[in-house]
Amino acid sequence: MTRAAGGTGAEAGTGPGPDASAAHAAHAAHARRPRSGGRILVDQLVAHGVRTVYGVPGESYLDVLDALYDAPVRMVTCRQEGGAAYMAEATGKLTGRPGVCFTTRGPGAANALVALHTAYQDATPLVLFVGLVPRGHRGRAAFQEFDLRGTFGAHAKLVETADDAERLPEITARAFAVAASGTPGPVVVGLPEDVLTDTAPVRDAAPLPVPEGAVSEDQLRELHALLASAERPLALLAGSRWTDAARADVRAWAEAWSLPVAVGFRCQDLMPSDCEVFAGHLGYGRSDALARRVAAADLLVCVGAAPGDVATDGYELLAAAGTEPGDRAEAPDGAGRPGGADEPPGPGRPNGARPPGSCAAPARRIVHVLPDAPPAGAWHRSDLTLLAAPAAFGRAVRESAPSGPVPWAADTRACHAAQRAFRRPLHDPEPLDLGEVFAVLDARLDADAVITFGAGNYAVWAQRFLTYREGMRQLAPRNGSMGYGLPAGVAAALTRPGRQVVTFAGDGCFLMNGQELATAVAAEAAPLILVTDNGTYGTIRKHQELAHPGRVSGTDLVNPDFAAYARAFGAHGETVAATEEFGPALERALANCRSGRPALIALRPAEGRLAPGMTVDSLRERGGT
Repeated sequence: MTRAAGGTGAEAGTGPGPDASAAHAAHAAHARRPRSGGRILVDQLVAHGVRTVYGVPGESYLDVLDALYDAPVRMVTCRQEGGAAYMAEATGKLTGRPGVCFTTRGPGAANALVALHTAYQDATPLVLFVGLVPRGHRGRAAFQEFDLRGTFGAHAKLVETADDAERLPEITARAFAVAASGTPGPVVVGLPEDVLTDTAPVRDAAPLPVPEGAVSEDQLRELHALLASAERPLALLAGSRWTDAARADVRAWAEAWSLPVAVGFRCQDLMPSDCEVFAGHLGYGRSDALARRVAAADLLVCVGAAPGDVATDGYELLAAAGTEPGDRAEAPDGAGRPGGADEPPGPGRPNGARPPGSCAAPARRIVHVLPDAPPAGAWHRSDLTLLAAPAAFGRAVRESAPSGPVPWAADTRACHAAQRAFRRPLHDPEPLDLGEVFAVLDARLDADAVITFGAGNYAVWAQRFLTYREGMRQLAPRNGSMGYGLPAGVAAALTRPGRQVVTFAGDGCFLMNGQELATAVAAEAAPLILVTDNGTYGTIRKHQELAHPGRVSGTDLVNPDFAAYARAFGAHGETVAATEEFGPALERALANCRSGRPALIALRPAEGRLAPGMTVDSLRERGGT
């Protein structure tokens, strides 16, 4: 958790923040003088309200670094480009405005690709600036030369190289607009080294508008007619571009209609857990009760994103209304979908699922509320499509209400009761009861805490057993990318100063970017970090035990002393191996975080513990060994 200094930071839009105009005015005097390309670019960042950028320095963009020296933009120096780009991605998730990352050419840019994939699949606005070889060296096998478009084209909305310093304002403005518009995503801008040293007397470009779309009166009437004729409706909230106002407006609409609301994979901050219409989260780790409710729905209202394979068990839940999901090997405790926190249950399509396009029968009607048309190849059958961002949709529906009582109100109450029961901690008869650990932690979370984590079975505890209250935020990679949690925690601490930040990681996940503890200490970001140290790549071990019981290959880990590791960077660190140790350790860690020092608690569960209600032995028993 962190208590850093600074402003509040609005989530209400993707344009410049509240301090952007004043900051830009201070730089406007330079606008008509000849400026270096590096200075022009940094002035454009100021004009777009950028306050923080992340990166690893490189000689290919030295003039940008020099321009940042006296600009009102903070450069957070990271220890690896993947961590830097994750920080920028997390900033985009948290603010709705493009996060910004700088890397050098070749190896540096390649390291950032993992975060570009996350931003692309998670629909996060991100702008990656990549220093390149001088224009005259291009195409001559120059040192660290690489194909920018070939490397990033499949994972970015736009890849562009600025070959003229005079065009930097135009290119930068377009990059920010494309990253934030429609379905958000990453944009990559190449910066040849000599372009950054060239000078030009060019004016700055104003930020471009980001359209929100709209819902017409006719569309609103059609939507409510579909609701009025439904017997088992369900709303599914997912995607990005969710502002505070959008959350509040859609919640008010759902409550007025007593409409049960599920959220997509790692979208648990879109609806408070204690809201009476909340039915739970879909995706890996979901409850069986919610899966049955989705399968039985005769109307789905999907707001923010079309339902994909993760949220629908490989599209199986989109079979004809009233049918049951296909046969699955369920966890013995009813823990939900048997796949791990970030992977399908086994090879091929999860649960023998039907392919896209063959899974939705006419018995169910589907409404899509999307920021733009779905891409080619996406599952897109729709009875009504509204092209509007969540904020525009929320404004359109917030005052609407049914003409009388709805017939599904009791079902909505039952859905909420089922998800409350599903969130009750599972207690393990072991020295360290992680169910009790998360209950203690949940009671100490602030109402506006920011929760971050990466990928792995450990994430099920954070997804299932924390109460996501109104105002809390969840930053987690929907593409199942490991190594995300710590960089995201650092970014959240810097982007939302004064708010609690809690980061979860498995032992495998943490060490993929554990070096960013150095960044946290240097930047005075103080997240609370909890590392589950069970000595294995847990998600893969789970599948391994189901497919090849007892044949452990490639999944065991030999770990450092994580508490000592944290202390080596200057953070607080300690280890907890028994339930009664956690409460006092948590209080000591919180005290360090409040003083501005990051704190890490290594949690050591019993050997073989993989997930709530699941151990290696229990999996082997299920496999008949």
